[in-house]
Amino acid sequence: MSSMDEKTYDMMRLVNNHKWVELRMQLTSWPPPEVAEFITNNLIEGPQRVLTLRYLPRSFVADVFSELTPAVQDDILNHLTNTEIRKLLSDLDPDDRTALMEEMPAEVARKLLSDLAPDHRTKLIEEEMPAEMTRKLLKLLSPQDLKETLALLGYPENSVGRVMTPDIVYIKEDWTVGEAIEHIRKIGRDSETINVVYVTDSIGKLIDVITLRQLILASPEQQVRTLMDYNFIAISAMDEQEEAVKMIKKYNYLALPVVDSAGIILGIVTIDDMMDIADLHVTEDFQRISGVSIEADGDPITNIKDASFGLLYKRRIFWLVLLIFANILAGLGIALYEEVIEQTIALVFFLPLLIASGGNSGSQSATLMVRALATGDVVMKDWGRMLLKEAVVGSALGVAMAAAAAALGIFRGGFQIALVVAVSMFLIVIVGSLAGMSLPFLMHKLGKDPATACTPIVTTIADVCGVLIYFSIATAIL
Repeated sequence: MSSMDEKTYDMMRLVNNHKWVELRMQLTSWPPPEVAEFITNNLIEGPQRVLTLRYLPRSFVADVFSELTPAVQDDILNHLTNTEIRKLLSDLDPDDRTALMEEMPAEVARKLLSDLAPDHRTKLIEEEMPAEMTRKLLKLLSPQDLKETLALLGYPENSVGRVMTPDIVYIKEDWTVGEAIEHIRKIGRDSETINVVYVTDSIGKLIDVITLRQLILASPEQQVRTLMDYNFIAISAMDEQEEAVKMIKKYNYLALPVVDSAGIILGIVTIDDMMDIADLHVTEDFQRISGVSIEADGDPITNIKDASFGLLYKRRIFWLVLLIFANILAGLGIALYEEVIEQTIALVFFLPLLIASGGNSGSQSATLMVRALATGDVVMKDWGRMLLKEAVVGSALGVAMAAAAAALGIFRGGFQIALVVAVSMFLIVIVGSLAGMSLPFLMHKLGKDPATACTPIVTTIADVCGVLIYFSIATAIL
């Protein structure tokens, strides 16, 4: 039994024996993600989950709750009283509270957002009516928390504004260092982070970012503006979340300030949230590459174990059915060369080998190019250069694979069959590689996600071209 299994077994024993005080002592020494994993355990039912949370410290509960899956969160909320839900929502970070309530109906959003600034009403959520629980949560929020949450929801779905937290510490440039430190002591406990402090002017416009170290080492009588160099990086609340990921990665920031169009600081996005978003986008790209539909519900399948049969079916069926009709072209190609196949039946032996090799080389090329476009390593103007490079690499791969195929051809059908198979393999690998490299660029040019079903489409192209190339060469040589 592993160390984690032993810990889980001990905690389950405490739950089953109702040793709640001892359970509290043990669980509070765990990191919140491990506690969330324990609570998600299928051996713990709804009431036991709630009792476990009730005996944990209030601030710790919010950290654990934010790590739970939506299904477990709903199960727990259904067993909490209104007062407990209100306390829990109040303790959650604004971005976590927003994620919990993101299924809010569009008509409710319009009504509740009416008193917010126009720039916060840029895009309303247009989704089907959610469960009754979401409407219940809206009613339980305090006015301040409700306005804060809806302000975040007012930004476009994939914008930085949707994941920022407004819990920050900012100071004025004309304060003394002593006044700034005293201000941080008063409000710093509720801030997401105080490693850095944001300096604003009289109207709230961000003018610099300084570290807490700078403040502590400065003289209390010194003015804040004497510590400033006016050199900082910020991101607009309307920018794409992927842009924030790139900036945090590039500048090695733990938190990135978020501003509106006038430069007024609105909040920050933190590295932990950006890592989650980066992970989500990678998951999304992998699923799109393999032809798992994302557009149906807007989000990738992040936990296949918890995904329903219906969801898995709906996400996968579209491309599979579509490619049935696309692969008919390969069948038509084979039908065109029935006489050649009848005369040299050995050709059939190599057909799966050849078309699979074209699909494999194309899939490799497409995966590399999708990732390069996603990270910004290549852009549209690099297409010609990358095409030439892929032609050289594809040729080298084709020569190596043609040699291997020729050896099999001699063994199975003699010199002529070996020549047909070798030449076909060489050309098929080149065509597959160039198709796999070019398709992501074409998708990007059309304004689509380069990852969209690249592998199934490239494989189909390679199959059709492979059949035509193979039997055309066989006809010419044999």
